[in-house]
Amino acid sequence: MAELFKDLYSKKFFAILSEALNEVVSDFNQEQFIDDIYDSKWKSKEFKQRMYHVSFVLNNYLSDNFPKAVEQLHELIAELKAMNINQEVKYAELALIFIPDYIEHNGLDDFDTSVAAFEKITPTTTCEFAVRPFIIKYENKMLDRMLAWTQHDNEHVRRLASEGSRSRLPWGMAIQMLKQKPKPVLPILEVLKNDPSEYVRKSVANNINDISKDNPQLVIDIAKQWKGQSKETDWVVKHACRTLLKAGNTEILKLFGFASPDDIEISKLELEKETISLGEDLLFKFVLNNVSEQELLLRLEYAIYYQKKNGSLSKKVYKISEKKYVPNSLSNISRKQSFKQISSRTFHAGEHVLSLIVNGIEMEERTFELKL
Repeated sequence: MAELFKDLYSKKFFAILSEALNEVVSDFNQEQFIDDIYDSKWKSKEFKQRMYHVSFVLNNYLSDNFPKAVEQLHELIAELKAMNINQEVKYAELALIFIPDYIEHNGLDDFDTSVAAFEKITPTTTCEFAVRPFIIKYENKMLDRMLAWTQHDNEHVRRLASEGSRSRLPWGMAIQMLKQKPKPVLPILEVLKNDPSEYVRKSVANNINDISKDNPQLVIDIAKQWKGQSKETDWVVKHACRTLLKAGNTEILKLFGFASPDDIEISKLELEKETISLGEDLLFKFVLNNVSEQELLLRLEYAIYYQKKNGSLSKKVYKISEKKYVPNSLSNISRKQSFKQISSRTFHAGEHVLSLIVNGIEMEERTFELKL
C-alpha cells in the first residue's frame, strides 16, 4: 500500500526532530514535546492538519522574540542536516514544511526578517505556500523582492519567485488580486522563462497556465511573443498553454500548427461494453482516416462527460496523442479509461458520454451507463 503523506510525520521523524530541538532550545523537554505532538486528535489529522499542528506546538518552545525564533529555526535546520535527516527520513523536505509555516503565522508583521528567512530556508523546504500572505499584505514590496530572487544563484530561490507568485497554487491559498490582474507577476516570469534550470522553467509554465484560467487572452499574447525565442522557451509556452489546448482554443491550436480537422474522418467508434460497473475500465476503439493529400499534425483527445449529483454532466478531457499522420492513412486506435474509485473524484451512477476530439473539435460520441 502506498505511504500516505500524513505518515511522513512518523515516530522516527519526531525522534530526530526532538533531538535536534534539544540542541537548539534551552531546557527543551523532549518527552513533553512528543506528548504535545501526539494529542488526542493526532490520528484523525491529515497531512496539512498535522503540519499546522507541528507548527503550532513549536510555537510553545521557540523564543517569544520572533527574530530570535527565526535564528533558532536556522540552527534547527543545520542540526537536522548534520543528523542526515534527508537520508534518515523519506521526503524530509516535505515534512519540514512546518518551518516556513511557522514563519508565515508568526512573522507577517516583520517583513524583513520573514522574507530573508524564506530566501535562506527554501533550498531546504519549499516556502511557496508561506510567501503568499506576504504577497497579499505587501504586494508591491513582496513582488519586488521576488523579482530580485530571479537573479539568485540557487535554483530553489529562483523557483520560489515563480511558484510562490502563482495565482492558483495547488494546496495554497488563491491570490485573488493576481487572478484579476496578473500583470505585476509578468516581469518575474519574463526573467525566468529561459532559466538554465528545467525545475524553474516548469514553474514558469505552471504560473502562466494558472493565468490562462482567468485571463486567457493575456496568455495567448504571451505565447505569441515568446514562441520561437529558444527551444527552452518553446517548451515553457507549450506547457503553459495546456489548459487552453484542452479547451480547444482556436488561436492557441493554430499557433502550434493544429489546423481545423476538415480532412479527418472518425469511424467505427465502438465501446467494448455499453454498461460498466464502478471499478472497471471503459475500453473503446476507433479508426482515424486522414483523407487529405498532405501530412497533418493532429492532437487527439477524448472527453468523458461525467454524471454529477444534480443530474448535469461535467466534462474532463484526456490526451491520446499528438503527432503527424501521413496522407491517405488509416489508423486503428484503442484506449481505456479507468472508473476505479479515487479520492479526487466522486462517481455517480447514470448515463455518461465519451467524445472524441481532433484538434479541439469534438467529432464522434457514444453514451454509456455507469453502475455503482
